[in-house]
Amino acid sequence: MTVELLKKEEELTRADRKILEFIGSNTEEFLFLGIGQLAERLEVSEATISRFARHAGYRDFKHLKQSVMQQSREKGPARKIARTLQKEDSFQITKWMEYQKECLEKTIEEMEPELFESAAREIARANRVFIFSKNASDAMGELLFFRLRRIGIQVEKISSGGSEMLESLAQAGEGDLVIFFAYSKLSAQGRVILECQKEAGYRTLAFTGRTYLMKEECADINLYACRGEEKEYHSMTAPAAVVDALVLLVSNLTKEKTAQSLSRLHILKKRYPERF
Repeated sequence: MTVELLKKEEELTRADRKILEFIGSNTEEFLFLGIGQLAERLEVSEATISRFARHAGYRDFKHLKQSVMQQSREKGPARKIARTLQKEDSFQITKWMEYQKECLEKTIEEMEPELFESAAREIARANRVFIFSKNASDAMGELLFFRLRRIGIQVEKISSGGSEMLESLAQAGEGDLVIFFAYSKLSAQGRVILECQKEAGYRTLAFTGRTYLMKEECADINLYACRGEEKEYHSMTAPAAVVDALVLLVSNLTKEKTAQSLSRLHILKKRYPERF
């Protein structure tokens, strides 16, 4: 049994998931760590890691590392799509939709309602909301930006890279909220956002596709959404559902502001029916 196959098992302990996700997200670092160093990094015992290795079908930790090294290979969007399509003889929309249901169900299982409500309150009471997103997650960033602006939240997009990203981030300060997306890993820009937080005083909210995060990768609030298997095509069905649900909860917390904003929009649309 390989580590990749282990991930498909239904019953995994919390420690198993922690180790598994660390290997998937930090493969290169994992290959350079001894069992004691990995145990310290993940705050688990060496015995727990040894049990994980045997559970995965390996003789010991060393054998596990050798297998991970052999399995390490080129990654990319084309390879992920190919793996997804190769699951069946031909693509079937009904099976794909069933798979989306599984992603939503896993998202629900991992969802903490209290944490979700805290995220909505952070947005509702923030002076300004800044959103950073790039690549595939930019679709979610744009969706969140559009929805929040429509209900009257003061929201701004942070440029995706270069000095413009820093210029945008420099505007965020105490009383503001910076939202970013880090589904499979924390980007260099995400690390900058977290590093600058202490000095600037803003709060942070991250959307992630990982159930376990290292301390240095955690925002003040982290919301999980399942996008599917690590090495396959990543779906945005569950992430979109989480974004929409968050906006609805924010709307409920800011009913008066939301009503006023939507009312002004309705009046403008009636005033200029033929121009837009």
